[in-house]
Amino acid sequence: MLREWTRADTSVLLRVPSVDDDKYSRGVVGLRTGSAAYPGAAVLGVEAAWRAGAGYVLYTGEARDAVLAKRPETVARTEVGRTRVGAWVIGSGTDAEHRSADERAELDAILRGDAAVVVDAGALDLAGEGSAPTLLTPHAGEFAQLRARLGLDELDLSHEDDRTTAVVETARRLRATVLLKGARTVIAGPDHDPIVVGNAPSWLSTAGTGDVLAGVIGALVAADPGRPLAQSAAAAAWLHGHAAARASGAAHGAAGHPIVALDVADALPGAIGELLS
Repeated sequence: MLREWTRADTSVLLRVPSVDDDKYSRGVVGLRTGSAAYPGAAVLGVEAAWRAGAGYVLYTGEARDAVLAKRPETVARTEVGRTRVGAWVIGSGTDAEHRSADERAELDAILRGDAAVVVDAGALDLAGEGSAPTLLTPHAGEFAQLRARLGLDELDLSHEDDRTTAVVETARRLRATVLLKGARTVIAGPDHDPIVVGNAPSWLSTAGTGDVLAGVIGALVAADPGRPLAQSAAAAAWLHGHAAARASGAAHGAAGHPIVALDVADALPGAIGELLS
């Protein structure tokens, strides 16, 4: 049965810090994202993780200077060190064809770890590898490539029933959670009923918003690592869509206006505050 995710579903999953929380207990997000060619993806993901409530953000990718110029609060280094990461985000703004041996070794270590991993864009070729709990976040083109690599049938993704069937089948094959981005985002875990999130305005379909979504997911997973990944992903997708509606002026049925990905990240704190009020 397909579950339509709601505002109320999202609200109950947002964790408000208590007086006993510190930066670590609020959630540590690690990002191995971005590259010399695409540093902006790293900036957007880091910004979104902070704006969605992470207590600590660790960045270990190749866009250190760009990340620190935008978010100096970020801890940026070439290795994880002793930091206990609650959730990783990998792949945004990277290209598997240009992956170095060092980068591959770092990604392998992350995928063999205990923390959940959000696998986006340039790391989707590693789906199914490692032992960490994983959440894949492809768009339609990447999803079709993933299914072809797995030897699964090509389906018409323009129909929601077929999209849902494909996401469920892929999640079960990989024993992972899959989030297929779109106007109506479909999410399924290997052992959970599928979820659809359909609150995003059409203005959200612009470059970089997927990088923002990956950062939001990382923050929500790190804040509550015991929750099923499908639920955290659905809450993140709903929050992402709601922030976009606020940023674009498209809330309450208004036509709205164009936005860029950073606008969505900037709107996250207000969107969270509204849900918690």
